[in-house]
Amino acid sequence: MSTFSGLNTAWTGMSAARRSLETAGQNIANVGVEGYTRQRVETASAAGVSTIGRLSGPSSAGHGVSVTGIARLADAQLDERARGTAAISAQTGAISAGLSTLESSLREPGSAGLSAALNDFWAGWQDVANQPGEPAPAAVVIARGTALAQQLGALHGEFTQQWDTQHQGLRAEVAEVNALAERVGTLNAQIRSATASGADSGAMLDQRTQLTARLAELTGATVRAQPDGTTDVLLSGTPLVAGTSARTLELAGGSRLQDAAAPQLRWSHRAADDAGSTLSLESGALGARLALLAPAEPDGTGGALAQASSTLDAIAVELATQVNAVQAAGVSTAGTPGGPFFSLDPARAAASLTVRARGAEDLAAATPGQGALDGSNAARLAQLGELAAGPDAIWAGLVVTTGTAVRHAAQSAVNTSLAHVAALEQQQAQAGVSLDEENIALLTHQHAYQGAARVLTAVDQMLDTLINRTGVVGR
Repeated sequence: MSTFSGLNTAWTGMSAARRSLETAGQNIANVGVEGYTRQRVETASAAGVSTIGRLSGPSSAGHGVSVTGIARLADAQLDERARGTAAISAQTGAISAGLSTLESSLREPGSAGLSAALNDFWAGWQDVANQPGEPAPAAVVIARGTALAQQLGALHGEFTQQWDTQHQGLRAEVAEVNALAERVGTLNAQIRSATASGADSGAMLDQRTQLTARLAELTGATVRAQPDGTTDVLLSGTPLVAGTSARTLELAGGSRLQDAAAPQLRWSHRAADDAGSTLSLESGALGARLALLAPAEPDGTGGALAQASSTLDAIAVELATQVNAVQAAGVSTAGTPGGPFFSLDPARAAASLTVRARGAEDLAAATPGQGALDGSNAARLAQLGELAAGPDAIWAGLVVTTGTAVRHAAQSAVNTSLAHVAALEQQQAQAGVSLDEENIALLTHQHAYQGAARVLTAVDQMLDTLINRTGVVGR
């Protein structure tokens, strides 16, 4: 190694230290930026030139240091774990929120719940039994029946509104997924070009990581890296993003609570009759909404909102059927046969339940042949609330089922949220910026720069002595 090569060795050390200082400064400047992945300068020793033959010199120490690149300190496995836990956490959180809203609509236990309205209604019939033919207790039981019918209709309206809100949220999230997929495809093209030209693509990689994390949160998507720097985004094994091209989803199926068909996600590029056009999601916020919006099933395993609405219809039908049947078996104080107390449309039972009775003459309080002041038939009406399969029992079953589901969903949401937080902490421990570490790096690289500069000064002084002072003895 010649003396002049020492200048190059010192210069490479200064250059590497400067790049490292700039990178540490970049990390510190972005410490509060969401999604930023810290960077580190990668260096390698520049080996000395090897020579062979009779004129070869002694082994040299090397030619300094070379900067081989700037690495993003991200971990693919930690990123994948963060995406997976985000999908499950979003799913359980959305289900818990939906069920909690449903439970709050039931208003149980409390005086505003349907149980209290049913109890008041049956108690009104007991008053009619004690005072058959009297207008005051008759007016009370009719008013309580009307309030009960209105409360059933109001509950049905709340369930319908909640279903519509979930459906609107699903539609908005499908549009968001399509926009995110398009953006990921664009970033793939930009990253591939930057990688091929050797340009820095760190900021674009950070953006793509954030976008794919959001896609995973919405749909449970998985990511597959490609050798050219692009990533594919898969939904249930089918590419949503493949290289620079992105596919789109569309919402099909039922759009109302009353529709028998379930809302479905479809691939817009496939025909509706294609067996593979429908997309099934097992996790993510969209998967949760699809589960909440599913139609009711006879075995009670359908969507929570449709199942609750179906139960309200069953309560209305059972209430009208049982009360009208006992009414038909009795007579009024005037001896006329009892007519229907309730009427409804079977296609929309809870929403259409109304009271037909208008006064004491419409109430069949007596048993035929027992006299005008008999109230035994009204007493039988008062006992309908105790039936094992009556309206009260059906309502109690809905309240218990909903409460159990809410508790289970809330616990699942807490557990999955803790798992997601733990995954994010591990991800940030690897990719996040630590001010302490970066300050230490600044001091380290500053001293390295000063050391290399000192070497440069020493070599400069050696060359000055060699060039300007050698051979001047005796002059």
